[in-house]
Amino acid sequence: MARYLGKDELALYTLIFNRFVSSQMNPAVYDRTTVDIETGEAVFRATGQVVKFDGFMRVYTEGQDELSDDDEAATLPVMNEGETLKLLGFEPEQHFTQPPPRFSQATLIKELEEKGIGRPSTYAAIMTSILNREYVEEDPGKRLRPTSLGRVVAELLMKAFPDILEVSFTAQLEEELDEVENGKENWVKTLRRFYGPFKKSLGEAKKKMPTVKRKGLPTGLKCDLDDGEMVIKWGRNGEFLACTGYPECKNTKEFQRRPDGTVEIVLPKVTTDEKCETCGAPMLVKRGRFGEFLACSGYPECKTTKPVTLGIACLEAGCGGQLVERRSKRGKTFYACNKYPDCKFVAWARPIALPCPKCGAAFLTERIAKGGRRTRACIRGECGYKVEVAPSAA
Repeated sequence: MARYLGKDELALYTLIFNRFVSSQMNPAVYDRTTVDIETGEAVFRATGQVVKFDGFMRVYTEGQDELSDDDEAATLPVMNEGETLKLLGFEPEQHFTQPPPRFSQATLIKELEEKGIGRPSTYAAIMTSILNREYVEEDPGKRLRPTSLGRVVAELLMKAFPDILEVSFTAQLEEELDEVENGKENWVKTLRRFYGPFKKSLGEAKKKMPTVKRKGLPTGLKCDLDDGEMVIKWGRNGEFLACTGYPECKNTKEFQRRPDGTVEIVLPKVTTDEKCETCGAPMLVKRGRFGEFLACSGYPECKTTKPVTLGIACLEAGCGGQLVERRSKRGKTFYACNKYPDCKFVAWARPIALPCPKCGAAFLTERIAKGGRRTRACIRGECGYKVEVAPSAA
């Protein structure tokens, strides 16, 4: 098929073909081995696994978003009982109990499948809904983290509809609907069993459920203008603090959460080297829906804004511009020259202010893969320099 298809089409066809062929093959077989090594009064244990029969893995192996220590067990060499081993060295490590990893989109869909919730045709809509409505957000490692809005909505729904939000409810209802489709269940009786209790719960929720999005989430902080309470509200640019005295008091503040969950007001920083191009006033660093940006301190009289530069000069010769972070119409982050449209330089991976050790290019680019793995490469594709760095590297 390669001569009839383009590069992307061939990659997709190959993926589908290999996935189908592997689904018809036998499962893989592993030998799991545990070795106890005795020395004096101490006993050291090594656990690993060896592929005895690769089965479907010879054709296709599905990528895993999150590997635990058990999943990524080391491969052990062949050892015999009673054999004397040579000590090469000790590597002491301290381990603490870790909470379960947060879901990514892939692992969340896998969990829904295991719980019998939804159908393959609905999974994409579920992911789109929780992201677009800002109930969750993706971190750099593509993990889904609940927002404060998501936590509040979940808490309110759990109180108002405990039966419907029970994990087994959706799976059970879908089984009943399947019975209706197969003619084994009367659809009127099925809907009546569901709608009766639901109608009652819905009526109580309309009367008792607080309008958190309109009234805001209490914080205990006081307004510095009229001594009213500052509450968390949600707008187009995300969360912010607003006075309950609105519309008489229009005081708003940015905030951040402490490790214990409480909030503290974040004051905007005045830059010392940036002046407004319109009125000459100092520019403030503010945070919006798409990250940080510079805004004139003379607002609302002056509404001048500009992106925050990354401190990296544009690669185009004679340009003299600086790279800034931007968003495409589809919401994808990219990096471009602030001299646009005069300069149309674009980089899709984040630039890092480190010169290429191979060809001397002005900077490298960095990508963060699933699981937090970081890869740095030369901005010049023809150079070919590429290296993997530790997740904690700056």
